[in-house]
Amino acid sequence: MAYAYSELLAAAQQWAAGAAAAGRLSAEQVALLQNLEPAAAAALFNAETCRDGAPLIVAFMGGTGVGKSSLLNRLAGQAIARAGIERPTSREVTLYHHSSLGIDELPEGLPLDSIKISRHDDERNSHIVWIDMPDFDSVELGNQRLVLEWLPHIDVLLYVVSPERYRDNKAWQLLLAEGAKHAWLFVMNQWDRGLPVQYDDFRQQLAKAGFADPLIFRTSCSEPHGDEFGLLLEQLRQLSGRHNVAQLERRNRQLRLRRLQQTLQHLATELGGRDFQALQANLDAQWQQAETQLQTGLAWAMQQLAKFWADNLGDKAEIALWDAWAQNRLDDMLDELVLQAAQAGLPTKPLKAALQNIREQAGKTLAAQTELAGRQAMLRPGNGAQRFLLKLTAAAETVLPLAAMGAVGYQVFSGYYHSTAEHSAYLGTDFAVHSLLLIGLSWLIPFFLHKKIQPSLYKAGLKGLRQGLQHALAAVFAEIKQVLVSEQQRNEALRAELQALVARCAAEPETAIDKQSLLGRVLLADAG
Repeated sequence: MAYAYSELLAAAQQWAAGAAAAGRLSAEQVALLQNLEPAAAAALFNAETCRDGAPLIVAFMGGTGVGKSSLLNRLAGQAIARAGIERPTSREVTLYHHSSLGIDELPEGLPLDSIKISRHDDERNSHIVWIDMPDFDSVELGNQRLVLEWLPHIDVLLYVVSPERYRDNKAWQLLLAEGAKHAWLFVMNQWDRGLPVQYDDFRQQLAKAGFADPLIFRTSCSEPHGDEFGLLLEQLRQLSGRHNVAQLERRNRQLRLRRLQQTLQHLATELGGRDFQALQANLDAQWQQAETQLQTGLAWAMQQLAKFWADNLGDKAEIALWDAWAQNRLDDMLDELVLQAAQAGLPTKPLKAALQNIREQAGKTLAAQTELAGRQAMLRPGNGAQRFLLKLTAAAETVLPLAAMGAVGYQVFSGYYHSTAEHSAYLGTDFAVHSLLLIGLSWLIPFFLHKKIQPSLYKAGLKGLRQGLQHALAAVFAEIKQVLVSEQQRNEALRAELQALVARCAAEPETAIDKQSLLGRVLLADAG
């Protein structure tokens, strides 16, 4: 499906504006799309009034004093364009066209106050619009801007030189920059003062610029008899035929689409070249160092907090686990990460925004999670074996004394029974001492063991704090890594949107133009 160039350019510029607002494209990258030509020559005219097709837009281009305005005045048979001494400072564009063409409304952006419009009724030139441009190399700098604003609307540029000024650099640089975008005819005006060697040298210069067989016309407004002005008009009338104009229009559209596609592909290549993997590798190395520093630097605070909890159960500690020193270490690591992203050409604005929440919340999160882990560790101190032995000795403290007392009681009852039946002596002093020792030892031994295997609350709290800090740091590290992953995913999504625009720029098949035809001769050999 073929898309209109203006539609694609608007979509690309809208994409670029959104990406730039999010900080994912630089101003230089956005400028690549903003500087593309937004219009074509046909945009100058109302399609409803051009029943026979769009006219050929022909502009006189050249340096100061080569006689561009004189040529247009000669064509019109009257003075419709400024010439002479006032020309170098004149900010005026003269349009000369047939009265049947509707050019009452000009596209937005063209300066209306610098346009002079003249009309004619010559049917031979009814499909040609003549434009006399200001001198590109004049002393008035605004003229250059005016010329550049009009260039996108031009089909054919009449490059006018004189024998003395055919090597002027400013106009020549414009030809080299704009060569592929227009058809070109060349006029060596004031030929009554020219020499064949100058004509040959000019042709050689054009050959170097890419014109294999340029059309060069020798004219003289002061001595017009026998010059090639009539031949120039005849060639332009042939170029203004519907078929040639349509081919030029199609070619210009293809060139614009190709330029847009190349620009988009260039941006896509730059987006694809962003190395997020290297940034993640740098993060891994930086985090190992930062984590070691934080664990070492916070060791004293965790020891003090664990000691306070062990000595003051139930009281709230005023010991700051996460202090300014720890926050500065984290901030330094994040700043270094952003700096490395900038050095790698990665967008830093969205990265900074995504990391800002981690900066602000990491301290509170780390302190809260570490302290929670420490308190939980103090609820269940020791390991599984210790807790089992604690339960066992706690039970033994009750069960063994009861068993001993039961055994002693049985001996007391049994002795009393036998002493009554046999009229023998009752239990003696030794039995009483032994019984007391048995009952005491049955309680004292498990009690002693229970106390000895009781886990240290300080050690339990300290171990919990250390584990909590380790887990909390791992969670912060995972958040930072997720930020980088998200940035990479957003970059890939942006690139996918760009590739979709590139695919939409596929123009219709290239227009084949015969190099030997008139149209082929007025186009650059490497761009036709």
